[in-house]
Amino acid sequence: MTPLRVGNASGFYGDRFSAWREMLDGGELDVLTGDYLAELTMLILGRDRLRDPSLGYAKTFLRQLEGCLGTALDRGVTLVTNAGGLNPAGLAAAVGALADRLGLTVRVGYVEGDALARPDALTANAYLGAFGIAACLDAGADVVVTGRVTDASLAVGPAIARFGWTRDDLDALAGATVAGHLIECGAQVTGGNYSFFTELPDGGHRPGFPIAELHPDGSSVLTKHAGTGGAVTVETVTAQLLYEVAGPDYPGPDVVARLDTVALAQDGPDRVRITGVRGTPPPGTLKVGINNLGGFRNSMTFVLCGLDIPAKAALVRAQLAESVGTEGLEFNLARTDHPDATDTEAASALLHVHLRDGDKARAGRAFSAAAVELALASYPGCTLTTLPGDAIPYGVFTADTIAQDAVAHVAVLPSGERVPIPPPTVLGGPPAAPVPDEASTGGASGPATRRGPLGELVGARSGDKGGDANLGVWARTDATWPWLRDWLTVARLAELLPETAALTVERYELPNLRAVNFVIRGLLGQGVAASTRFDPQAKALGELLRSRMVDLPTEVPA
Repeated sequence: MTPLRVGNASGFYGDRFSAWREMLDGGELDVLTGDYLAELTMLILGRDRLRDPSLGYAKTFLRQLEGCLGTALDRGVTLVTNAGGLNPAGLAAAVGALADRLGLTVRVGYVEGDALARPDALTANAYLGAFGIAACLDAGADVVVTGRVTDASLAVGPAIARFGWTRDDLDALAGATVAGHLIECGAQVTGGNYSFFTELPDGGHRPGFPIAELHPDGSSVLTKHAGTGGAVTVETVTAQLLYEVAGPDYPGPDVVARLDTVALAQDGPDRVRITGVRGTPPPGTLKVGINNLGGFRNSMTFVLCGLDIPAKAALVRAQLAESVGTEGLEFNLARTDHPDATDTEAASALLHVHLRDGDKARAGRAFSAAAVELALASYPGCTLTTLPGDAIPYGVFTADTIAQDAVAHVAVLPSGERVPIPPPTVLGGPPAAPVPDEASTGGASGPATRRGPLGELVGARSGDKGGDANLGVWARTDATWPWLRDWLTVARLAELLPETAALTVERYELPNLRAVNFVIRGLLGQGVAASTRFDPQAKALGELLRSRMVDLPTEVPA
């Protein structure tokens, strides 16, 4: 049986607008997927729906579809997307209306049941699996729109429909889940956000979007259209495989994919073969993402130049506290200044001041005007980089669980028939525990070390999951892996990244990927939308770690 070629044209709401057209025109495909949903996106869609109950879906998808729906139909490429967000029925109807306007005949199916009745929440959505998508495809859908399904389900569903997998085909489902995870973030697996971007053929200028060639046994080959930028290598795939995961168990609604069984091998230029993935039964619960409006926030940034930086910051802190009160005020001093600098910017630090409050007026002009009023009445050289403005609402993300059999997962077929999707009947146990820190032996053996940045020997990929961050670090060579495994403990991570020292940090080892992965609980507070951290999604955390100067083993070449 020929493989199923599943491409991806969107990794988030706001990704490259032209990607749908590029993927359809770039080469052969059977299915083209688009991932639009993230925790922050659900908040954005929730606010849209407050203004207009007919909204709640990713409007960008409709604009992209206008220019390429006819092409997809002509070429027999099925489109599967979670752009339905909070209103998959509304987006499905809008796709039908678009087709009518374009003079096209299209069969649209959609998946719903993820939205949960939580009166105290702006949005509450369970992460559904792939069998509802498969049911729509089995019924002949040209386009399938979903609400909140797991990102990987966009690729798993078409594979179920093509190969006839059942819930008992755990290894095949797990392999497709890994492939779906790899392509879900678009160009991030083809060289985007890659630690060693300078080594890419085009220097990372414009990476192409990915394709997974899925086989009946669940194995796959990751590739991209010929002539597109970036690269598909074992390391670009490793980087994405470590993105937003925890331990060896990668749980989903349909299967738990064992990441410690994944085998990666270069299979030619821009081709990586993925084999050996084992699956175990899924958990008895589904993840539920919940968004609420947390209040209002505002920010102002002061430039502190030259001498007495801490004293200048202390003066601003005292003055603002006296003007607006201390409740909800947060001060972050970024020491970007350099001693004996020859220009103002190099001699300056930045004091970021944030205010969060349930009262929009206090967090708005009352706060920003109080900051501006200090311009002639505070520290010498007082200036700001921000103008006074109103407060904006922010959201708070929390995660919950719900029993699989408590969710009404429904596939709405192109005919309008509603097909209930039963939950799995065979369920699994708890995930693997983190590796105890004391199991690692510590530093490099012997005195043969040299000083250098950690990133000379390792790559890293980091990201957000609610208020937590994950940080995956992989060794570039087999020779480096034993050193990394024994050296990079939780304790050493706290030395290199002091902001993690007071937090709960879980450490997992993935020897097959030559990688360790850390889950840092609470680093991002109440989630991306509420975070005032300089790097609110922890995207740069891995690169910060790689930049730290450490004692590298000299017997391991860079």
